[in-house]
This record gives sequence, C-alpha cells and structure tokens, in this order.
Amino acid sequence: MNKKAYLILADGTVFEGKRFGATHEAMGELVFTTGMGGYIETLTDPSFAGQIVIQTFPMIGNYGMITQDYEGIPRVKGYVVREYCEIPSNFRSENDIDSWLKEQGIPGICGVDTRELTRIIRSQGVINALISDHVPANLDELKNFKVENVLKEASCANPEFHPAQGEKRFHVALLDYGAKRNIIRCLQQRGCDVTVLPYDTSASEILALGIDGVMLSNGPGDPAENTYSIRQIQEIVGKIPVFGICLGHQLMALAMGGKTYKMKFGHRGVNQPVKDMTTGKTYVTTQNHGYAVDQESLKGIGTLRFANVNDGTCEGMSYPGKKAMTVQFHPEACAGPHDTMFLFDEFMKMMEEETHAAG
Repeated sequence: MNKKAYLILADGTVFEGKRFGATHEAMGELVFTTGMGGYIETLTDPSFAGQIVIQTFPMIGNYGMITQDYEGIPRVKGYVVREYCEIPSNFRSENDIDSWLKEQGIPGICGVDTRELTRIIRSQGVINALISDHVPANLDELKNFKVENVLKEASCANPEFHPAQGEKRFHVALLDYGAKRNIIRCLQQRGCDVTVLPYDTSASEILALGIDGVMLSNGPGDPAENTYSIRQIQEIVGKIPVFGICLGHQLMALAMGGKTYKMKFGHRGVNQPVKDMTTGKTYVTTQNHGYAVDQESLKGIGTLRFANVNDGTCEGMSYPGKKAMTVQFHPEACAGPHDTMFLFDEFMKMMEEETHAAG
C-alpha cells in the first residue's frame, strides 16, 4: 500500500497524496505538461532538470517504460500524476512506471488533484514545490529555490560520435545542452555523421572538426546565465550553417544581441499551434520551455519566422546573411507530432548550398 505523502507549494498550499517511485524528498520548480501520451519522452528529457513535472492527463503509465523511446538521461526532480497504471499493457513494455522511478531515484506523488494544480500555475505562474512525507514548519528554503547552472548536469561529459545511416552527406556538430536523442536520429537519417559535443566546447574546437554545420540543442534553465556558451555561438555565427532548437534558439538570440524573458507558466505539451509567417500555414508542435525570445529586441537583426498562435510569442527566427535559423518548438518530437520535420531538410539545404559555394 502506498505511503501518504504531501506536495507542498512555496505559498503554503498543501496537497495530500500517495507515494510512488523513489521515497526521498524532492524540491524543484513545479511545471505542467499537457501531453496525453509521450510520458516516457517527458521523463527522459534532460530539459526538465531542476523541475517537478505534473502530467495533466489523468492516467499515466498505461504502456509501461520502453528503453528504445528514451530521449536522454532523466534529470526530472519529481513527478506528479492523478493516477498511474500499475499493470501496463503493451508488447514493447519492459517495466512499470513505479518500478522505473524507483530505479532512477525519482520521487513521485499520485492521487492529487492535478487539474487544480494546473489552475494554480496558470493563475499564479510557475511555483516551487516539495514532495515530502511531512509538511515543514519553515518554507524559506523552498521559497528561495532556483534552477541554476543545470547545463553541466544535462550535457554529455565527453564527445560522442554517431555515424550517418546510409551514405554520408554531411558532418554535423551537435552542441549538447541537454539534447534529445531524436535530434541525432533525424540527422543520421538524412545522411549526417553527428559528433555530439559537451556544452562547454569552445568555438575553435568546434570549427577545427571540419564540420558542415552546427546544431544547438534543447536544454534546461535560464538561457541568459550561459554567458560562455553565448560567446562561443557569437564566434561561430556567419562562418558555418547553424540550426538551433529550444534553448539553442534562445542562446542564438542572445548571441545576436537579443533578449529573453521568463514566461508565466511556459509551453509544455504536444499541441501548441505555430504559424509560419512566410507561408501562413499553421503547424501543431511539441514544446517544453519556460523562457521565450523577445522578438522586438531582434528588429533589424533577425526575421520572425514562426509565431505562437495562442499568445503571439516568438517561435522561430531566421538570420539573413548569417546562415542561421532557430525554432522554439521541437521539430524532432517523439511521440509527435511530426508536422515540422521538414526543418531538418531545410538545414540540409543550407549545408548543401554552403558546400557548393565553397566549391
């Protein structure tokens, strides 16, 4: 029988529930994600470093845990669900979610009103929270918690090489700020050798590899605190084609002299509508971010390519004359949607044109 547990918010609000997963305390920034599926990808997305994740969909774990679907090493601090499935039913399932969370050392709490929690965050904004067996008398530590300096935690420690599938066309360096594995797969499928590099690799080391293009990956935390990474991007821009996703999009904007800001509760889910400003088409996208690019700060520097249909926020920029494009959403998203996968093909075209120009 699951032990009683509490989810304590920094404003003093307390939700009573039941333990599942690991049994130690977890403190983090409480955020919600709206996907009906894809919980495996959520739990293994390094971009959730420092955060406790609420699943708004009421039943989680139906199809178990599947190693092949992992996006990276799990960095989520805690997990909140209305109900979890104890006996998953799927021919690919290797483990149930409770056992998996225990193995990974991730505390969870179930039996809480996730709908009410989501309402609180949508009303007040993201808030710190604690999963614990008791309610502390003093909440100062919880109130003062910040997600800081998480790139090192989310990134790889050493370079990794992944060969192209089929005939090699290009060699791409992927700066790993917390990269999802499907970014690598999407590049491999298009004939790219992929060298994954730690977040703190210098621009000179990157360019010395003789690569055809650079991918700036997704990742966690406040983009503005990553001053070293921003300086390295400044030294790369204009010299070689660059494609940035999520945090990579934000870091590129900062490198180009733009600004970023923290959103009230961010975009996390698989149903965010994004309009392509060049064609007028709207795509459904997967997103996971709590910061956004201030498009006004890039006037005269970059061109707004994509905008969020719900709130008008910047979802993608192109930088004329700089061989660079970036998007806030995830074109490589698993378990989908796949509406914007064509952006990888645009990146291939950028590298092809650069190769022809150099030849």
